[in-house]
Amino acid sequence: MLSRRSFVAAALLAGIAPAFAEPPAASDPLAILTAIYTRAAKGKGDGGGAFIIENKAAKAKYLSKGLVGLWKADAHTPKGDVGPIDFDPVTNSQEPDVKSFKLESEKMEADKATVAVTITGHRNDRKPADLIVRYDFVREAGSWRIDDIRGASDGEAWSTRKMLTDSLKS
Repeated sequence: MLSRRSFVAAALLAGIAPAFAEPPAASDPLAILTAIYTRAAKGKGDGGGAFIIENKAAKAKYLSKGLVGLWKADAHTPKGDVGPIDFDPVTNSQEPDVKSFKLESEKMEADKATVAVTITGHRNDRKPADLIVRYDFVREAGSWRIDDIRGASDGEAWSTRKMLTDSLKS
């Protein structure tokens, strides 16, 4: 039989339990990138991070309005051709390989931020400079959004924003 004291204690604990529930995901750049790379590193780390650009909803969730607007370059790509971003920018690769990652905040202002991500893969077949991906963030309507993803491939610098802009010009 449930005593009054047990009932009150149980009711109090039930009221407190939601306070101990998992807090909502933080929306700062480091938390956003931690979630992206944690997902990319799951399993064998070969899932990659293309999920942030796979459809309209994903782009709206992760990318700035300006970068989403530039992605219309895909609509100008002839059917059967590859769009201007023909690789996974999150892992800077054709074949994602993420074992672990390290984040470093390079710039943090009220409305702009830059974060560098150093990726460690299962394979060690990439140049050190190719393992660093930089994210430029902007604050829009109170939330942080990716405004550019930058890196290097075989020593050649790339930027998603520049690739999309250049594609729209041609």
